[in-house]
Amino acid sequence: MAFRAPYRSLRGISAVAALLAIGAVGCSDVSDAVDSAKDGAKKAARQRSVFSLDVGDCYNPNGKAEGTAYAVEIVPCDEAHEGQVVGEFSIDEGKEFPGDDGVTTIADNRCPVEAQKYFPDTWALPKGVDLFYYTPTKESWATGDRAVSCTYTAEKGTFSGSLNTAKSLEPEQTTYLKGSNAVYEALWANQPEKDTVEDDLAGYKAQAKAVAAALDTHVEGLNGIKGAEVGKLRATLTKAAGNWKKAANAADADAFYLAYDPAFTDIDPNKSPPTCSPPPVGT
Repeated sequence: MAFRAPYRSLRGISAVAALLAIGAVGCSDVSDAVDSAKDGAKKAARQRSVFSLDVGDCYNPNGKAEGTAYAVEIVPCDEAHEGQVVGEFSIDEGKEFPGDDGVTTIADNRCPVEAQKYFPDTWALPKGVDLFYYTPTKESWATGDRAVSCTYTAEKGTFSGSLNTAKSLEPEQTTYLKGSNAVYEALWANQPEKDTVEDDLAGYKAQAKAVAAALDTHVEGLNGIKGAEVGKLRATLTKAAGNWKKAANAADADAFYLAYDPAFTDIDPNKSPPTCSPPPVGT
């Protein structure tokens, strides 16, 4: 399976084999070597094939993060680790291998959806953690491999604890997160290829229309949730939806910019915190 991580199995390495390489060294060196050998033996015992990963598994890749992987080190989630499996699915695209680009496109579309079922509060992700995935290669496809494992993985360093928060959220918080995630998905999934509105006004208007529709659905979902803070949030999002609709109907680039600036501000997590984290229940 592909993950951008070269395979380097540690199976078969034992403390005894490691100790045989110590040679004539001092006592402290022997102690360090023994500790190192124990660590190596523990890591070897934790090896698992990438073809048998389960949702919830916390792991450390063997070697670099990108490349072809055959095994990873499974660790308890309360230990520091580089990644956790947060979703999985099988590709059903006929008998022919879709190609590396085709598999990547499928994973790009499906993994965010699967990951949100396990960890819906993406705003609470540890810093530097992003969505990655293990996917079939052409060679593994030929053996029947169709599985995609979606993971949240630290690009640098490690994190601790499980990301399984879905069951700990109140229904109102889940409703909020579902709507909020849909708004940002509409924003980024419809991002025009051109850098400026002047070069693709129609594309930017289409994006604005999609965001406005997602905001309308988000506000509708919040209507059944009581509380002053939620009321303020609904008002902010309703205002934002109105501005996105103005942008979607802009006659020219200047009119688009006038609507876009306040429209984006009201959903910008850096400028409008109430819209990017689940409201406390009962407030």
